[in-house]
Amino acid sequence: MTKKLDILRIAVAQLNPTVGDISGNLAKAREARADAARQGADLVLYTELFLAGYPPEDLVLKPAFLKACEKAAQDFAADTADGGPGVIIGTPLKRKSGTHNSIVFADGGKIIAERYKLDLPNYGEFDEKRVFQAGPEIQGPVNFRGVRIGVPICEDIWGDVDICETLAESGAEILLVPNGSPYYRAKIDVRHQVVIRQVIECGLPMIYANQLGGQDELIFDGASFAIGSDKTLAFQMSQFEEAVDITTWKRTDGGWICSEGPMSKIPDREEADYRACMLGLRDYVNKNGFKNVVLGLSGGIDSAICAALAVDALGEERLRAVMMPYRYTSKDSLKDAEDCARALGCRYDIVPIFEPVEGFLHALTQMFEGTKEGITEENLQSRARGTILMAISNKFGSMVVTTGNKSEMSVGYATLYGDMNGGFNPIKDLYKMQVYALSRWRNSHVPPGALGPSGEVIPKNIIDKAPSAELRENQTDQDSLPPYPVLDDILECLVENEMGVDDIVARGHDRATVTRIEHLLYIAEYKRRQAAPGVKITRKNFGRDRRYPITNRFRDRG
Repeated sequence: MTKKLDILRIAVAQLNPTVGDISGNLAKAREARADAARQGADLVLYTELFLAGYPPEDLVLKPAFLKACEKAAQDFAADTADGGPGVIIGTPLKRKSGTHNSIVFADGGKIIAERYKLDLPNYGEFDEKRVFQAGPEIQGPVNFRGVRIGVPICEDIWGDVDICETLAESGAEILLVPNGSPYYRAKIDVRHQVVIRQVIECGLPMIYANQLGGQDELIFDGASFAIGSDKTLAFQMSQFEEAVDITTWKRTDGGWICSEGPMSKIPDREEADYRACMLGLRDYVNKNGFKNVVLGLSGGIDSAICAALAVDALGEERLRAVMMPYRYTSKDSLKDAEDCARALGCRYDIVPIFEPVEGFLHALTQMFEGTKEGITEENLQSRARGTILMAISNKFGSMVVTTGNKSEMSVGYATLYGDMNGGFNPIKDLYKMQVYALSRWRNSHVPPGALGPSGEVIPKNIIDKAPSAELRENQTDQDSLPPYPVLDDILECLVENEMGVDDIVARGHDRATVTRIEHLLYIAEYKRRQAAPGVKITRKNFGRDRRYPITNRFRDRG
């Protein structure tokens, strides 16, 4: 008969896997287990689909991928024959009942249990029903060295299915939950409330292990934690940082309590958003094998914060900033761009675009004869810059960082094959006023893990001056758009909150302005479909979360 443990040391492996890198993820899991063993752990809890990377999307439809994942799980299970800690690790498994989002529970050199996710999310950024089948039934707790452990998987604790309560009724003593929960602003509070609700209903303590790292648009921020059966925070791991932390649990007459574990401080809003953007850019560049990046440094706020993010994420030696002046580029912009590059310590080049733009205009003279000069000629400037950046990318293997914010992308104030060129956009889901807020924050703080310098890295003049694309004489963004505080509020109402025009007007906005912004939002969908991926920061980003038709005649007229 197995002797019951009265003290259980559980290591939470909050790590950064890479989708599809099964051998690399297995190596990372092994390294974490060895670390946990040195710290005296009995059990290591990994995150959702760790061996595959999360989300694996349609890779799950490839038999060879599933076979490789299962072999990695079996190999890892065999490692536990060394008498060290057992493991709970996520992997896809193909069984007679279907292909499941699963965990394997291994100890003593073998897999002692498999558990399958029951509640498959199919909203927002999730579409698991596309590639997985739900587990056929709720499976009971697993007996691990005399402790009965329930293992619901991520969405199993978020939905309305009484999985945790059923596990408690089946004899579970503690719940360990592997998660792949993406970041959005204030998401930690949401997770805490979800777990507290489940603890209230089932009466058991719950450990919430969350993935870390960037995967295309999604950022997994870690911040793993536990809620005790008394509904208080038992431990809190760091956000945006890899860690293998040991937590000590003791058996009492009233159940298991956490007697030891980390209690990390969670960053405030601006720091969290900035670090999410930084992590997303770093992982996109590194996981896709780019050695360095290039961006157009215009002297404006958007390109300045993207330059700061690039240096913080990758280091000054991996960023090439390029100023591409034309006749409308102001002396202030030339100075501000140079000052920004100097403050960041990155390479700075100047490539004038007068000759290519004039060449385009000359080639089109006959065709454009008799027409009025306007947006077409302005866009030629943007497209000349985009072509130059792509040429630098092709020549030197540098990924182009594109720099448009969410306010501009919402209303279509961006040029296809021009300033929209690029491989990744770290501020794609930040509204303009959020860009300003994060720029001010960065000038006063250096985030943990940043490779950039301290002090003012975004010159004050860039923050203070009126934003302008500088595509014609004395142009400012506010010539054709409402002030950004007004625009951003209207857009947040339309995009994040799906509010009707009447409700937005009731907030104090001008009706004509609201209906115009709604129209611009809808007609710019075709541009957004062709935009580079970028970090998800808000509850509803363009792409994974908000999927509107390009052809769309609906307008809200009350």
